[in-house]
Amino acid sequence: MIYLKNNSEINKLYHAGQIVKDTLYMVEEHIKPGVTTLDLDRMAEEFILSNKAKPGFKGLYDYPSTLCTSVDDEVVHGLPNNIPLQEGQILSIDVGSIYDGFYGDHAKTFCVGSVNSEKEDLVRITEECLYEGIKHAKVGNTIGDIGYAVQSRAEKYGYGVVRDLVGHGIGQKLHEEPQVPNFGTKGKGVLIQPGLCLAIEPMINCGSYEVYTKDDGWTICTKDGKPSAHFEHSIAITEKEIKILTK
Repeated sequence: MIYLKNNSEINKLYHAGQIVKDTLYMVEEHIKPGVTTLDLDRMAEEFILSNKAKPGFKGLYDYPSTLCTSVDDEVVHGLPNNIPLQEGQILSIDVGSIYDGFYGDHAKTFCVGSVNSEKEDLVRITEECLYEGIKHAKVGNTIGDIGYAVQSRAEKYGYGVVRDLVGHGIGQKLHEEPQVPNFGTKGKGVLIQPGLCLAIEPMINCGSYEVYTKDDGWTICTKDGKPSAHFEHSIAITEKEIKILTK
């Protein structure tokens, strides 16, 4: 079942989205060699609670943390830990909030100090893939148009587009219908209508699109050990505009 949102619901999603946007801006100031992802997780949780919201991920599906922190070849769902970050790594952070019963969901990949050109390019182009997907998330298009736009941009540079994980609808549940793959065929899939709210989140690998899950049961990594980047915005689609709720 796909739930189209009214203006009041979109406003609540926007408020939740602004909290996760501000959380990542705050966390970014502390990302440097020597900091641990557990440090960042504590800061994020305190910040979200101080904004009269709740962490959106903690406890959901029994996930133990506020942030998902994924380093280098870790694609998504990395568990915060006590290992200090190192110069030259890339760190993907995904964060959720619940405000007035509605979810915010937002992710970015950050560079830890100076990184090599391979990682720099991957981060930049993955973010471009996100905005390319958002551009095609307009009334009258289909979910396949979004996936096609993301995939075309990524594969132009020889990158692998993760198939096993997808974006999603968002509302009073973190994961609602429809699924939003980062690959697809133009004109295929669910028709985009006013009131549709989505989390679009390209997960792009330097090498193959193949992934596996670590023994911790959460962290998903590239099979070939090459770096991966992840960017995500939550959006609301209206007759007049595509509103980015996490910007």
